[in-house]
Parts: sequence; C-alpha cells; structure tokens
Amino acid sequence: MEVIRATCAGACYGVERALKMVRQAIADEQQSDVTSRPVYTLGPLIHNPQVVAELERAGVQAVASIEEIEHGILVIRSHGVPPALIEQAREKGLTVIDATCPHVSKVQQAAHELHAQGYTVLIVGEEGHPEVEGIFAYAGADAFAVRDADELPKVLPSEKIGVVVQTTKSQNALATVVEELQRRGLEPLVKNTICQSTRKRQKAAEELARGVDAVVVIGGKISSNTTRLFEICKSFCPRTYHIESPAELNPLWFEGAKRIGVTAGASTPEEQITAVIEALEALE
Repeated sequence: MEVIRATCAGACYGVERALKMVRQAIADEQQSDVTSRPVYTLGPLIHNPQVVAELERAGVQAVASIEEIEHGILVIRSHGVPPALIEQAREKGLTVIDATCPHVSKVQQAAHELHAQGYTVLIVGEEGHPEVEGIFAYAGADAFAVRDADELPKVLPSEKIGVVVQTTKSQNALATVVEELQRRGLEPLVKNTICQSTRKRQKAAEELARGVDAVVVIGGKISSNTTRLFEICKSFCPRTYHIESPAELNPLWFEGAKRIGVTAGASTPEEQITAVIEALEALE
C-alpha cells in the first residue's frame, strides 16, 4: 500500500502567522518583569481542536465575548472580526494583537470599496462563519450572503451587485453564483477573493483524489476549508474520510486499496499530518 501526500496541504500562511503571534505573546508575558497578563482569543484561534487544546494548556483562554475579559491581551483570530469589536476591546484597556489573516483583510477592504461605490455587496460564503460575519461589518447594511447559486433570493435587493468571496470557498461555488446572476441579466462586479493558498490546496486535492483508491482528509470537523477539501475529494474518490487524528483511522476503510491519498486543511499543523501518514504506513 502506497501513501501519497497532496502536493499542497496543511497549515497556510495566515494560520502559521496567527499561531506565531499568540505564542510570542505568551513568551513575552512569561519573560516580563511584571506580573504576566492573561492571553485571550475571541473564539478559537483556528478551527483545529487539537491546537486550541494545546494553547489552552499554555494558558490561552478562548472566550465568546469581550465582556468575559477584565484585563489582559486579546488576540484577534485569523478569521477577523468587525472593527467595532477591536475598538471596544481597546476602550476597555485591553492590549489587542490583530492576527487577522492578510487575505481576509483584503476581502474586508474589497467589500468596503464596493459598498462605497454604491454596490449591494453579495458575499459568497457561509452566513454565521466568523470570517463572513467580519466581512459584513465592511459591506453595508444591505449586504447579504449565499453559499451557492441555489440560495440566491428570487428578488435581489438591487440590480447593482458587487461580489466578494469567503477566502475558503471553492471556485465552482463562485462561478455558479456569477452565472446565475448573469442569467438574470445582471452584470455583477466580481472581486475574486478566494485565497491563493485555498485554490492551490483544492486543486492539489482534486488531482490527488483522481489517482488514488482512498483519501484521508485531516483537519477540524468545524473547519470550512477542510470540509471543502473533503467534499472535493469525495466527488472524485468515494472512499474519502475526514479525520482530526490518527485514532479515528479505521483499517476497514482501506481494504483492497493500493494507493491512499492524504491531504489536510489550512488549519492543520505539520505534526498532525505526519502522525496520520505514519499511522497509515503502519497498516501495511
């Protein structure tokens, strides 16, 4: 049995940057001559339960709202937040470390510019996802979000539509939405804000899935980009499995398989990928 890793898989620049920033904050506080301040994140820093648990052991607390923090350091996670939350934190006297992924910042800026130009902003993304909620804050009161063309309302709020995309959405999702808008006679102004790292991972996942007997996708079950990789691989290789750790591997999944593909989401660190590959190779 051969284990083949996707040519592009694992933690992206934005995730690695956020982890580096929060770990540096912990180290700085530990080395401080004064009493160290607690470090918080507004929600989990990244959508990876194992990494979040590791940070908790290091003293980083994930909270649901700023009201839960009395003092200390607040790290803004890679998904970004509405600017009002950052201002609120600073007014409360918290030290704010903004670890918003630069690619997410570009989506926020694109949404702001479209709104300023008089467009109703359509976000191709998952309403309720923290990245999308942050984008809404820049997109104007009439902005709306859809996951795909099927969710487009029959009556749009405007004929002047500007489109931005959640960084982890697939190219196909964007294309179907734009095609439907054009079918209705509209000419949307499209800002393709899908992260280049996401595109590379999705393309590599498709290429991998086309040439193997089974695929293992590694990453948090609540991670949008990992779920997208799973969906892509599943469409080309029915024997595709989404796991978070080697303990979830079931040898029965791979009976008769000669080639097993491995890919991982953008919130999956290298050590988790290595552990899964080693476990798969031990099945031989």
